[in-house]
Amino acid sequence: MRGRVVISWAVMVVLSLSACVWAGEPALAPERVRAAVAKAIPLIEKSTAEYLDQRNCFSCHHQAVPVLALSLSRDRGFSVDDENIREQVELTLSDLESASESYRKGNGQGGGVTRAGYALWTISNGGGKPTETTDAVVEFLLKNDADRDHWRTSSERPPSEASPFTTSFVALRALRSFGKAKQRERIDQRIAKAREWLLQTPANDMEDRVFRLWGLKITDASDAAVRDAADQLLRTQRDDGGWAQLSDGSSDAYATGTALVALHEAAGVETSGRAYQRGLAFLIKTQRDDGSWHVVSRSHPFQTYFESGFPHGKDQFISIAASSWATAALVLDCPKK
Repeated sequence: MRGRVVISWAVMVVLSLSACVWAGEPALAPERVRAAVAKAIPLIEKSTAEYLDQRNCFSCHHQAVPVLALSLSRDRGFSVDDENIREQVELTLSDLESASESYRKGNGQGGGVTRAGYALWTISNGGGKPTETTDAVVEFLLKNDADRDHWRTSSERPPSEASPFTTSFVALRALRSFGKAKQRERIDQRIAKAREWLLQTPANDMEDRVFRLWGLKITDASDAAVRDAADQLLRTQRDDGGWAQLSDGSSDAYATGTALVALHEAAGVETSGRAYQRGLAFLIKTQRDDGSWHVVSRSHPFQTYFESGFPHGKDQFISIAASSWATAALVLDCPKK
């Protein structure tokens, strides 16, 4: 992904909505943040390694978000198992390669565009390089929903596989990261169409708001449009400092982690700001002693149950995704080494 752009309005958002000095209470001590990250990493690594022994297919919950969290942690000086990241990227590439002919024909795999986009995001975050297979996946993304102004999700597994905003963002990011020069005209056309759709389409829930913000940023929408999307997200922060997936739900680590990472990475909101610090305080308060965050699944199970080495039973998949988003949000508050 392109390097982060710090824009002047982000400072205004921080000052107006989340002053850097908390009203009557200090910002989090850096050692508390680092301790929470250090407590989470071993469990995430243990479960991702266990997943490799149990399954040979790519998943958003055990590859995509963990690799994001672990790669960010590595960049900030935390002890991370580089071999584990490499193996997660290898599994992702192998899974795509097993369906390379299907991608070339424009059919893809189960999970459709969401799976393909998240897979290429994983490869990018893990340091993987373009291959003939990733070229085929990009072609699939260009052909899929070509008559539309966005990409549709092919499943209904909330929160991460139910929003067209999520599906469209991961597709757009994949085109940005892995597209070839010969595809540039078609990529630019898809980006322009998606930008207009994002500008005109309101978000309905938390997942929509988070990935609409990401989408506006990656499609080069105006600063005002990105600012407005960030403001919408900031306004839904709860009194406890967290965010909730649904308007009638409670704050949780998945919603809070995704909100904080998007606000910082897509909108330039400083981690020292009050809103961000309140979010981190919520995450630290709700982290379990084993390093995890427990989030209750809203998806109907369709795979044979297995233990992945992550706690929380039937909620383990959403919980490792939530724990990885939470870890990413926390580690962004740590300086790069």
